[in-house]
Amino acid sequence: MDSELKPGSNGIFTVAVDDRVVAQKTASGFPTEEEIVNAVAKALGR
Repeated sequence: MDSELKPGSNGIFTVAVDDRVVAQKTASGFPTEEEIVNAVAKALGR
């Protein structure tokens, strides 16, 4: 599995799996590390 960091602007933070957004920054802030890991695992069927 490969990962890629793509530069953004204005505090954009989005995590995508196969071009599908699975976690992102919201008005209330950034997702936790655990939330990101769980979202990616779920998207990968793990």
